[in-house]
Amino acid sequence: MNSMQIGDDDEPMVEAPLLGNIDEVIMHPLVLLSAADHYHRVARGTRKRVVGVLLGTVSKGKVDCTNSFAVPFEEDNKNASVFYLDHNYLENMLIMFRKVSAKERVVGFYSTGPQIRQNDLRIHEIVRRFLPPKTMTPPIFCIIDVRPNRQSIPTTAYKVVEEVSTKDGQRQIQLSFAHVPSIMGAIEAEEVGVEHLLRDINDPTVSTVASLIKGKIAGLATLTEKLMECKDYLEACVRGDQKVNPEIVANLQTILNLLPNLNTEEMVRSLLIKTNDMQLAIYLAALIRSVIALHDLINNRIQYGEDGMGGILEEEKKEDGAETEKKEKDSKKKTEEKK
Repeated sequence: MNSMQIGDDDEPMVEAPLLGNIDEVIMHPLVLLSAADHYHRVARGTRKRVVGVLLGTVSKGKVDCTNSFAVPFEEDNKNASVFYLDHNYLENMLIMFRKVSAKERVVGFYSTGPQIRQNDLRIHEIVRRFLPPKTMTPPIFCIIDVRPNRQSIPTTAYKVVEEVSTKDGQRQIQLSFAHVPSIMGAIEAEEVGVEHLLRDINDPTVSTVASLIKGKIAGLATLTEKLMECKDYLEACVRGDQKVNPEIVANLQTILNLLPNLNTEEMVRSLLIKTNDMQLAIYLAALIRSVIALHDLINNRIQYGEDGMGGILEEEKKEDGAETEKKEKDSKKKTEEKK
């Protein structure tokens, strides 16, 4: 979460969420496909980012992002505070979307980031103007990472909170982004479409075992990334660069408490037995595979000979014999006709 640093003599900040608190963000595949297409059409091969509007519904603190559309957006590379967002285009698109689906409304905006930028709070205020009247839930901000080398979920959601601090005897209120849990969700029709897409891009040359191993490697890489993020956060808290969040520290302590004790004799014995069983299965599979390969090789030698030409020569001999018999029959017929 982005926050302003305060001195040692100042009182700590107190976060006060805006009305209509957001507990969870559900992202649908259609939104990811639209954002990826938007990026590849506009900013592929550049360091620019694209911005669009998220549409969906809000119920009991859960924001369901079911659709989105792109918005013309430009930023000045030299001056980060200068940007352009087409308000008229956004308004016209909302009018057309209401004609197609009246249930979907503006729930926030997305960016391809991959990090929070200086203008995101100002974009948040612009998008807030297009919320339906009497809406209590503020718009969310979602960073959709379109980089192909990302191993974890490509979405990171944020909500806006008010940070109240006391500095030099004066109370100050500052808006900043706070992280919100985000998950992937889909309706039945979307699941069928995603399955068809995955079937088209599936590589038939890759076996199921290779796919499983690749998934394990991707999971371990994601776990490493998360552990490094926790390590960097704790080091920043020790140095005083980051404000200590009691909820995060409590979650980390819970994770450490749930780790198994690997120094007990029973645990070591169980791991050894499990490892030996797995290695035995791998050894037997390798033996069976070798035997089957030798069996196929012997059958090929029997069928085609040592040089691999035996079967071809036999077929040629059969063809020559058939042609000779045909010629002999033709000559006998001609002789009988002459007589």
